[in-house]
Amino acid sequence: MADAKKTIKRTGERKNPSARRSSTRKKNKQKDLRWLHILVAAIATSVFLFFAYHLVFQKNFFPFKVCEGEKAYLVCLPEGHSTFGLDISHHQGDIKWDRLKEEQAANAPLKFVYIKATEGRDHKDKRFTKNWQEAKKHGFIRGAYHYFTTASSGDAQANMFIRNVKLEKGDLPPMVDIEESPKDKAAFALELKKFILRLEEHYGVKPLIYSYPKFHEKHLQDPFFKDYGLWIAHYYVDTPHISREWTMWQFTDLGRVPGIKNKVDINVIEGGEERLRELQIK
Repeated sequence: MADAKKTIKRTGERKNPSARRSSTRKKNKQKDLRWLHILVAAIATSVFLFFAYHLVFQKNFFPFKVCEGEKAYLVCLPEGHSTFGLDISHHQGDIKWDRLKEEQAANAPLKFVYIKATEGRDHKDKRFTKNWQEAKKHGFIRGAYHYFTTASSGDAQANMFIRNVKLEKGDLPPMVDIEESPKDKAAFALELKKFILRLEEHYGVKPLIYSYPKFHEKHLQDPFFKDYGLWIAHYYVDTPHISREWTMWQFTDLGRVPGIKNKVDINVIEGGEERLRELQIK
């Protein structure tokens, strides 16, 4: 009888741990669900912030356009254009110019190369001299560009470019790359005009202005700038979304070309080879 009581007692005691385990499992499940919800929310927030950042602050962001036409250099080629070129700087590293010249895609031969020369009032691109010489040696039509900053005067930056770039017959006009948003729009426009006019006076040709749609619409609406060819950077679109005619279009920054390890910008010129010849210094 005593054993029976013990058995009953033990049996009764087993009910509570089972209930506790069930309750614990329920709590753990609820806890897991909470963590899952937090994880999903975190991922959704990260994706939203990623796209919001790029759409607001990046000059060209729409990476999921499907390529329906020809491809070369691992990118989709814009329809209706056949004259392609690169713009390069020290970011492309040590370029193997023989490969770049000899191993081009048959459907997108590279005719011209713009090379970064200077930035601001005192910076020379460390690979400019070599790239400048090699481009000519390998038969590319070459051009030089300056990265304009808001920290220095237009005259100081123009002097820096002129000291380092000696253009020859057959070269392309100088280009000014403008991407830094100014705090003072009026002062910015004045200094940029000084820079452009100084180069035009020195080289005897009108420089090209490089920018992207948002910047152009916000900072380059002065009628003065419309007298200069526009080089527009706009990616993942069928044609640049811009309110004026353009001369060159940088349609990707993801090109992979023979002889260059890193990604590179690829451009087309409106009007093809005829327009390219017109731009060359006589």
